[in-house]
Amino acid sequence: MKLALFDLDNTLLPMDSDHGWSQFLINKGLLDREEFEARNNQFYEDYKAGCLDIHAFLDFQLRPLRDNPRALLNAWHLQYMAEVIQPNILPSARRLVQQHQDEQAICILITATNSFITRPIAQAFGIEALIATDPEEKEGEFTGKVSGVPSFREGKVQRLNDWLAGKGWTLESFEQTHFYSDSINDLPLLEAVSHPVATNPDERLARIARERNWPVLELFK
Repeated sequence: MKLALFDLDNTLLPMDSDHGWSQFLINKGLLDREEFEARNNQFYEDYKAGCLDIHAFLDFQLRPLRDNPRALLNAWHLQYMAEVIQPNILPSARRLVQQHQDEQAICILITATNSFITRPIAQAFGIEALIATDPEEKEGEFTGKVSGVPSFREGKVQRLNDWLAGKGWTLESFEQTHFYSDSINDLPLLEAVSHPVATNPDERLARIARERNWPVLELFK
């Protein structure tokens, strides 16, 4: 039995779906550019630098979900998928996922980006299992808060272990465990699997991959 884990942003996608969602709303005039654009960009830079305050970010990122009805959010997301995400789902990323599916591996998309944004993206890749940061819901509407542990850094490992435990498994249940990620933020999970793969890696992750002889995969070059 094999397990294949895929980060999403800048790993399977040559973009950040979290940052892209906010920018999509700004460009459509659905969020105030002056209020949101600079903060959206700064949070993205903090993430890339490995110094993101996840709770401050989620307070910012989940606010539009809180402030708009679910039906309207769903309609906006359909546009986002068609105009932004689908053009960025590239054949090289599809082939990587398909390779593991052909080997009958259990495939999971595991991402810090919230599940409202990412569930349709996982489905577009043909990946049924999603571990993401979950926005809290009440009566079908979002509250602007987080449900449970954010799927970020060590929290990503915890969320994976909880998911596996729900199936009666641990990481040791698998003969091979692959994880593909671009980000230094994912180092805890990369260190937990048997086959870490630095995928389109940022500078610090690329350096660690060289030091540890981890394979480096460039999907978009």
